[in-house]
Amino acid sequence: MGLSGGAAQSETLTDTLISAYQNSNLLEQNRALLRAADEDVAQAVSTLRPVINFVARGTHLENGTAASGSSASLSLSASLSLYEGGANKLGIEAAKEAVLATRSQLVSLEQDVLLSAVRAHMQMRSAIENVALSQSNVRLIQQELRAAQDRFEVGEVTRTDVSIAEAALAASRSGLVAAQGNLATAREAFKLAVGRYPGTIAGAPRVPKLPATQKAARDIALRTHPDIIASQHSVTLAELNVARTKAARRPSISAGVDLSVDDHGNDASTLSLQLTQPIYQGGRLISLERQAVNNREASRSQLHQTVRLIDQSVANSWANLAVARAQIAASDEQIRAARLAFEGTKEEAKLGSRTTLDVLDAEQDLLDARASRIEAEANQYIAIYSVLASMGLLTVDHLKLGIPTYDPEAYYNTVKSAPLSPRGAHLDRVLERLGKSQ
Repeated sequence: MGLSGGAAQSETLTDTLISAYQNSNLLEQNRALLRAADEDVAQAVSTLRPVINFVARGTHLENGTAASGSSASLSLSASLSLYEGGANKLGIEAAKEAVLATRSQLVSLEQDVLLSAVRAHMQMRSAIENVALSQSNVRLIQQELRAAQDRFEVGEVTRTDVSIAEAALAASRSGLVAAQGNLATAREAFKLAVGRYPGTIAGAPRVPKLPATQKAARDIALRTHPDIIASQHSVTLAELNVARTKAARRPSISAGVDLSVDDHGNDASTLSLQLTQPIYQGGRLISLERQAVNNREASRSQLHQTVRLIDQSVANSWANLAVARAQIAASDEQIRAARLAFEGTKEEAKLGSRTTLDVLDAEQDLLDARASRIEAEANQYIAIYSVLASMGLLTVDHLKLGIPTYDPEAYYNTVKSAPLSPRGAHLDRVLERLGKSQ
């Protein structure tokens, strides 16, 4: 494992994002839940169609009299709802709104998956750089220890200076072991987020374009963030449910046909038309309506709260990006100053005006500055992609990753009309294209 400048074999951030999208069990789980929601539309459509039942019945009576015997009959019945106050059509619209809300929730989850992949990639890159930095530090302190030992042998320094260098070497080796442990942890976190272990991590990734101002980012978020869109569909769904509870108090009309034949060849047919009007159900219907009204108010409040949370998320991620950029600039200046101080202290130590401890302290300052630079750069990239996520734009399509994406309408368009066959040829092709053929 290590950083590499060779593009042919390096693991770029784009590679990481693609693998995370393709290997995510969370996305697969929620795609299946979306397809289940699609079936709610089909089930709602079925309420507008006739219901046909076939019944075969056989009976045997045994009571020790001449009336004992057996009989059989076949019957076919069909019923169709002609009018139900509009509740069935409202149910179809409600199911469609639930599908749209679930689709937006799937986009939100896609953002979470990709942002986790960004964090895993940058943490892996930082861990590798910290290991390399710690290895370099060990080598440098080894040189300082040898120099201290040589100077001690000629009487230029005391035994204390050698002990200080030995202690510093032990500390740097301990730091190297800790950095290697962090690298192992980062590899496992990468596997969890991406679905596989990383390859050779590439250098600094390309930075995606962001809006010029925080206000522009906020305006985009309020228009495009999937959490807001999902909440809007939830409000519409709640309003439809209120209308459905009101429709349940209206009269309903249904038609029925019954055809039957017994074992003697006698047949009979019945046509019926039935009008039903709820009068009293113990207060259940009006309670359902009150419940739906309260759920609608809750959905509206949730929408307002979601807007606030997204607004805060944009502001926070924008501030984090500004902080990360400032930290990088400060770290660069700190590294420059620490390097000059370290080199100057080494030269002064050769002249006897500085001790071994002074040199090691100056070196530690330089090491800390370089470690801060590594962390700041990783934070900057994470902050950039967090800004995209807060705007609702951290998606495969917006990032132009160049891979096929899941089409939420393919399955929906196949089942929305409630086809009679559970697995027609067209549905098989759709499932195979979605990677779900069984």
